[in-house]
Amino acid sequence: MTPQTTAKTIGTRLQGKVALITGGARGMGAAYARAMVAEGASVVLGDVLDHEGRAVADSLGEAATYLHLDVTDRGDWASAVATAIDLYGHLDVLVNNAGIVNFGAIDDYTQDQWNEILAINVTGCFNGISVAVHALRAGAPSSIINISSTAGLKGYGGLTGYTTSKFAVRGLTKAIALELARDGVRCNSVHPGAVATPMIDGIDANQNHVAMHRVGTPEELANLVVFLASDESSFSTGAEFVADGGETAGLAADLLSFGALQDIEASQ
Repeated sequence: MTPQTTAKTIGTRLQGKVALITGGARGMGAAYARAMVAEGASVVLGDVLDHEGRAVADSLGEAATYLHLDVTDRGDWASAVATAIDLYGHLDVLVNNAGIVNFGAIDDYTQDQWNEILAINVTGCFNGISVAVHALRAGAPSSIINISSTAGLKGYGGLTGYTTSKFAVRGLTKAIALELARDGVRCNSVHPGAVATPMIDGIDANQNHVAMHRVGTPEELANLVVFLASDESSFSTGAEFVADGGETAGLAADLLSFGALQDIEASQ
């Protein structure tokens, strides 16, 4: 068994905060957990990937704990919220990060695919907010951070269910922000572009159309999530925070094509 280590705290931006993070076993969720602990927070990681989730929590020491959390199961959610309060005294940050992607042309896309992606990506967020809301009110000022996507800002062909789900997360965020602001609970959505995580393994993630011409890293998204979890973002609610390398700004010229256009212009 690997000895438990304690993550080194290098900042105090989240000192005293307690966060519950779904999809925390790998990728962006694990990066959020590491960044939050490094800034003084305690975290409860939920996922269905138990072996990987426990390994992440073990690497973070006493400031982190892992539990099995299927976001479609409200009983799992109740246990997760209770664990956060029992271990760390309160809950004031909820990160709805768990999500899946599936593909298919509309004439081939099945009812089961549709139901599954909406259950995890949308109902999972709803379940977490509705079960945790009493604890978040008690822990106010609190922050709910819903991980959407650039697919919550624009459409993608062949991703009907995913695009629908991520637009729904964006809408849910705004409704919750309006309802809970008076209770000191903020709610914002994060819209990543392509990020180097297991979700895009095996997918052609060519980024020539994106201004920065590259995918993002989980750590870059974690910096944004730390800001939204902290009191630094105290006047932000119901808003979209985009980290996409410039994808939604418009179509970036391919560098080679741009050079060719310059050569043509110079020859005229």
